[in-house]
Amino acid sequence: MNWIGSPTARIPLPARRGRESVSPGRRRRPRPLLPGALRRHLDQLGGMAALAGQTCLALARPPFVWRRQFVIQCIFILRAAFLPIAISIAAWGFSGPGLQAGNFLATLGSVDRSGGFMVVAIIREFGTFVTATVVAGIVGTTITAELGTRVIREELDALRTMGVDPISYIVAPRVLALVVMMVVLTMFALVCGVFGGYVASVGVLGATTGSFLHNFFANTTAVDLVAGVIKVAIFGALIGIVCCYKGLRASGGPEGVGRAVNEAVVGCLVAIFFVNLVYTQWFLAAYPQVGVLR
Repeated sequence: MNWIGSPTARIPLPARRGRESVSPGRRRRPRPLLPGALRRHLDQLGGMAALAGQTCLALARPPFVWRRQFVIQCIFILRAAFLPIAISIAAWGFSGPGLQAGNFLATLGSVDRSGGFMVVAIIREFGTFVTATVVAGIVGTTITAELGTRVIREELDALRTMGVDPISYIVAPRVLALVVMMVVLTMFALVCGVFGGYVASVGVLGATTGSFLHNFFANTTAVDLVAGVIKVAIFGALIGIVCCYKGLRASGGPEGVGRAVNEAVVGCLVAIFFVNLVYTQWFLAAYPQVGVLR
């Protein structure tokens, strides 16, 4: 700062641009290119991508130490999620496409066409979506809490000390089990959802069994089934990677584990919403013939 005048009348002169004096020891830090929240989200996405790559390598590289844990996790997922998925999908198929869409079709005098609408509602969209959200809420939270607890107790550090890779022994079997069991659970979910819609259409709205089944199978194609299987497999991989990543990054004691579980559920739902949106748009653009109700 430059000064003029007598010592009793010290009037500051405006400093020249680009020549402000900086006190020694206080250097101006460069401004970050990205905001802090966006940078954290990008770091998390990068960490999840790295974890996915490590998981794929662990699954493909011998020795396959994940085989026993894979079977255990498949049994656990089937026991934990089968009944909630069956009940929720059957109830939704009865009330959603069964009663709501059936009443709309009844006003047009075509309630017998409700079987064809089940393909769109259950097989292509909401059957897979509801299955993924239920699995994320039941199985995903369990995985995050288990891994977070092991991290807090330093069990993973003990495994590394003994020469055991936690990715191969813990993460890889859980991700693979979610991918496989999502396909299995979705097949059961589709049957339950269509059955709920059948009860609503035939038992409540007065459609005939023959017309319901005829329209359902006339509109069901192999493309629908294959696309549904691929989509739920992607959902399973997303749930596994997000939940395992949040569990491995847990810190701060029991409170930190609870926070990791909450973040895992939110992350899974956001990922499922986004992937479902993109996948559906691609599917309808690649196969426009599926949009025609036969």
